[in-house]
Amino acid sequence: MTHPDLEIRRRPVPAPIEASLRSGGMHPVLARLYAARGVRMSGELDYRLGAMLPPQQLRNAEAAAALLADAIVRGDRMLIVADYDCDGATACAVGLRGLRAMGARVDFFVPNRFELGYGLTPELVDLVAPLQPELLITVDNGIASIDGVARANALGMRTLITDHHLPADELPAAACIVNPNQPRCDFPSKSLAGVGVMFYVLAALRAEMRRRNLFTESRPEPNLGALLDLVAVGTVADVVRLDQNNRILVSQGLQRIRAGNACVGIRALFAIAGRKPETATTFDLGFAVGPRINAAGRLSDMRLGIECLATDDMSRALEIARQLDELNRERRSIESGMRLDAEAALDGIDPAARATLTLFDPSWHQGVVGILAGRIKDRCHRPTFAFAPNASGELRGSGRSIAGLHLRDCLDLVSKQHPTLLRRFGGHAAAAGVTIAATDVAAFEAAFEATARRMLDASALSRVVETDGALEVEYMSYEVARMLEAAIWGQGFPGPMFADDFVIRNQRIVGGKHLRLHLELGRHKVEGIFFNQAEPLPERAHLVYRLRVNEYNGLSSVEVGVEHTGPVLPTARRRT
Repeated sequence: MTHPDLEIRRRPVPAPIEASLRSGGMHPVLARLYAARGVRMSGELDYRLGAMLPPQQLRNAEAAAALLADAIVRGDRMLIVADYDCDGATACAVGLRGLRAMGARVDFFVPNRFELGYGLTPELVDLVAPLQPELLITVDNGIASIDGVARANALGMRTLITDHHLPADELPAAACIVNPNQPRCDFPSKSLAGVGVMFYVLAALRAEMRRRNLFTESRPEPNLGALLDLVAVGTVADVVRLDQNNRILVSQGLQRIRAGNACVGIRALFAIAGRKPETATTFDLGFAVGPRINAAGRLSDMRLGIECLATDDMSRALEIARQLDELNRERRSIESGMRLDAEAALDGIDPAARATLTLFDPSWHQGVVGILAGRIKDRCHRPTFAFAPNASGELRGSGRSIAGLHLRDCLDLVSKQHPTLLRRFGGHAAAAGVTIAATDVAAFEAAFEATARRMLDASALSRVVETDGALEVEYMSYEVARMLEAAIWGQGFPGPMFADDFVIRNQRIVGGKHLRLHLELGRHKVEGIFFNQAEPLPERAHLVYRLRVNEYNGLSSVEVGVEHTGPVLPTARRRT
């Protein structure tokens, strides 16, 4: 992608830290990359499971464990109430597998986003009441479910909330709340995904059951490491910050997938996506597996996604994976049409004159507005909300933000300044959801723009791409590309992007919309690909790229995957 206002900036690399990492035996390229991302010592790259933060540090994890252990001993019926995205689906599957392995009577319910909306609502509680659960367990939701928990209490059902979303001033009156972002929780990793929170609760429960001597020959102690493939998928797909603790969880999950030890659902999804589990990367989790699970919640019923992850029947998992793949294709088609509508609506708008963008079309699909908001945010570099009608006649909006604007905090300020405008809202720094009346788009647009403009620093509205500078020619190899792909990258710990001046010897359109490039860097020749770029490049260009492995017809080779272009640097260093 090329933008006229793009600033290409090199990440600073603390030389002493880079030197220290290299002296410890780290590959020179990784030493530079890790030092630029704030790693100070090699111990921060210890991804062994034993380096994970202990469950005792997570507020109420031990109380949740006691609650669950008591329920298991009594034989209480438990019902997991899941969210309808990939994080919620994996959290539900982790909960089902882990609790059943410890002897719990547990089932699940996931609300249809088009009928019941988000979270543990009073309507949902009334719907599940005939199932007579003694304990409701929310995963990836519940921290805002004040009315739903109150209804459950009135009907004699206790509630255990496991969530990671930011709480409001008032918390639900649940029997127990486990959330790293709740008040008085000193857990160092505030970026746990919902699936990570559920995994920690299970770890605490296993310790509690071990303490009570509840494991027997007929009920052996489970290996919770077997759940880490699901934890990795949900963590990457939810785009939470990959701090050290999350990188441990993701690394351990990827190790299981690469070793062929993933659950049958994950294996089926890899097969349907045409990806190789033995070389699985965070990219595969975020762009191949995650979207197919998400498609169920966006267009249909997330029960389908959860069943795929919870079944041990490979034939059934493959059958569901095919259905999820079809839904994902349909989602892409719907998104393509919505994007054309959005781009037409933007024709008369100068994004540079605005701090935010708010888009609405009555024909849009509410399950896809989040993806659309992300696409427009990326294109225009402005916090963006996209709205579509929901089944109740309201408008459901999904937002995506840029660095510098905490979207959920922005909505909180809007709600305080305009008490009747937002009917419901919640989310994170980078993504949030909101529900408004059908007549309030203009009012929301004005309030969002005014509030964001007050919160944003002007520099945040400038488009900046950070790179890792030039990559030495000797490291533009297949081995280095594989090494980089195998490392753990993601939100807050971005994958490497290099930049240099290339001579473009040949270029042609492939697939109707991509540029296949033959490049030279000094005397070094390398193939390149620039996806979604049909306009030819000049003979010399400054390319921002990822080193990638291209697999075609059973052959693997290294190539340059171009992400952005800029003017040739006047003092560019020539390579020989």
